[in-house]
Amino acid sequence: MIQIAILGLGTVGTGVAKVVAENAKQIERKLGEPLQVKAILVRHFKDGPYRQLMTDDFRKIEEDESIRVVVETIGGVEAAYEYTKRALQAGKHVVTANKQLVAERGCELLELARKKNVSYLFEASVGGGIPVLHPLTQCMAANRIDEVYGILNGTTNYILSRMVRTGAFFSDALREAQAKGYAEADPTADVEGIDAGRKICILADLAFGYQVDPAVVPMEGISRLSLRDVKIAQRAGYRIKLLGRAVRMPGGGRTAYVAPHLIPEDNPIANVEDVFNAVMIRGNATGDVMFYGKGAGELPTASACVADVMECLQASPRREEIGWAADTTGFVDPEQLRTRYYFRIEGSLTDAAMAFGQVEVLSEDGETAFLTDAISGQDAADQSQRLNVLACMRVLA
Repeated sequence: MIQIAILGLGTVGTGVAKVVAENAKQIERKLGEPLQVKAILVRHFKDGPYRQLMTDDFRKIEEDESIRVVVETIGGVEAAYEYTKRALQAGKHVVTANKQLVAERGCELLELARKKNVSYLFEASVGGGIPVLHPLTQCMAANRIDEVYGILNGTTNYILSRMVRTGAFFSDALREAQAKGYAEADPTADVEGIDAGRKICILADLAFGYQVDPAVVPMEGISRLSLRDVKIAQRAGYRIKLLGRAVRMPGGGRTAYVAPHLIPEDNPIANVEDVFNAVMIRGNATGDVMFYGKGAGELPTASACVADVMECLQASPRREEIGWAADTTGFVDPEQLRTRYYFRIEGSLTDAAMAFGQVEVLSEDGETAFLTDAISGQDAADQSQRLNVLACMRVLA
């Protein structure tokens, strides 16, 4: 009998307990022996099917040598970091879905895991139930990864889908997402791009092999997005999506950011709707490879956590390829990236042409919406000073 512990009994923690119980036969067949949850750390005891497993004393888990894997589902950084560090120091494998902790402290925790000859795995931290980190680090290991981008937040994607399909304003689509349980009462981390920002940092860390500090990654959300721009983009054959994007720059630098983009309708990412996520990885040998599925939710995320638990137990003794250097040098301001831009201005086509030269007009009706040729973000910002800009977004080539 293999014993594990769960830290936290929220959505993901409950899901882990359910998956271990409901898929017990399949798990036992693959591991060669049964897998059992022995303890669940909680702040407050409550009645329910897991009452007999609950404890509020982490030392009981830390000092129990029969517990081989700890699944951290607390979220946040402070308590999760302390418990993760103590579990690793005690020689236990740790699995997590905690994107903030991995983005901010993952490099340090991976190094500690290496020293203790155990694993620290976090497949669920980026794509929920979508397997993307394992393929990135193993299946595409022979590639130089040049770019990773994707829809990394299901809440914002649901809101944008409703704006396109029903013509709902952002505020109305957000309320609908909250009513359905897709958005939190405080949706800031989702709609302001913070959640997607943490995920793109983890993807960039693994893709490029160096730490990307979330503090220097620009994160722009969709809270200021106008339904007018959504409609203009749709008529012109584009969809607006919130993308996290990490790019290998010429000369070896790297950059990452989160922002709304206009995406051509023939790009598969443009057709990812509702709460689904998608990640596109561009390797120099494979070209574009896309991973698609539910990026959140109790059982999809728990499935990825339990798969990591099983990998910890099957690995001999741990996965060597997971990790990145702590070096943060080489990060380039994403404003240096050259791409086409979408603008909507209070002015005429003449005003647009004077600022940007040749442009592609999308709409003229008192305001002018247009696409520029490829320019840097800095050039876009400089030239827009000459105009009364109502909206500005990058265009994904």
